[in-house]
Amino acid sequence: MLRSSLRSFSTSARASQQLENHKFLPPNSFLGSWEAPRDPKEAEAKLAMLRRDYAKQVKEVRKEYIREMEAMKIEKERKDEARREALRIANEERKKLKAQAAQLRAQERDIERQQFRQMLLKERAEKLENWRMKVKMHEEKKGEKKELLRRQSSTWIDEEKLEKKVLESIGAPQLF
Repeated sequence: MLRSSLRSFSTSARASQQLENHKFLPPNSFLGSWEAPRDPKEAEAKLAMLRRDYAKQVKEVRKEYIREMEAMKIEKERKDEARREALRIANEERKKLKAQAAQLRAQERDIERQQFRQMLLKERAEKLENWRMKVKMHEEKKGEKKELLRRQSSTWIDEEKLEKKVLESIGAPQLF
């Protein structure tokens, strides 16, 4: 209800504005100008002259109307062209912004990939170092065991105990 009343108000406001801006033609000289002459031939000639003048005026009014319509058409085309140009420029700007945003996202993805690669390389280096340390510790323990075995084997064993030690290491039962 409110919307329709607002619409009619805006329509009537536009109509009243058009009425205010409208230029009316001057009063027509034909109206009230006919005085019937006594001679029918003279009346016919006067009537023909009035018709010719009226036709000329109508022709001029029509020409003026056509010129106004052409001017309005040209103005409308100009406005439409300006609107299309503004839309084209806005679309180009939007496309530029979209391309810049895509480029920025691509750069961010590249940075993230590079950071991820660096993190993987760091982890691999740490694992390799850890593995080398374990291998080194294993080799050191092996070396210590060999050294311990070499030291133990280099100690002199009495001959009486020698048989006992040999049997012990073989796991054979002792006879003595």
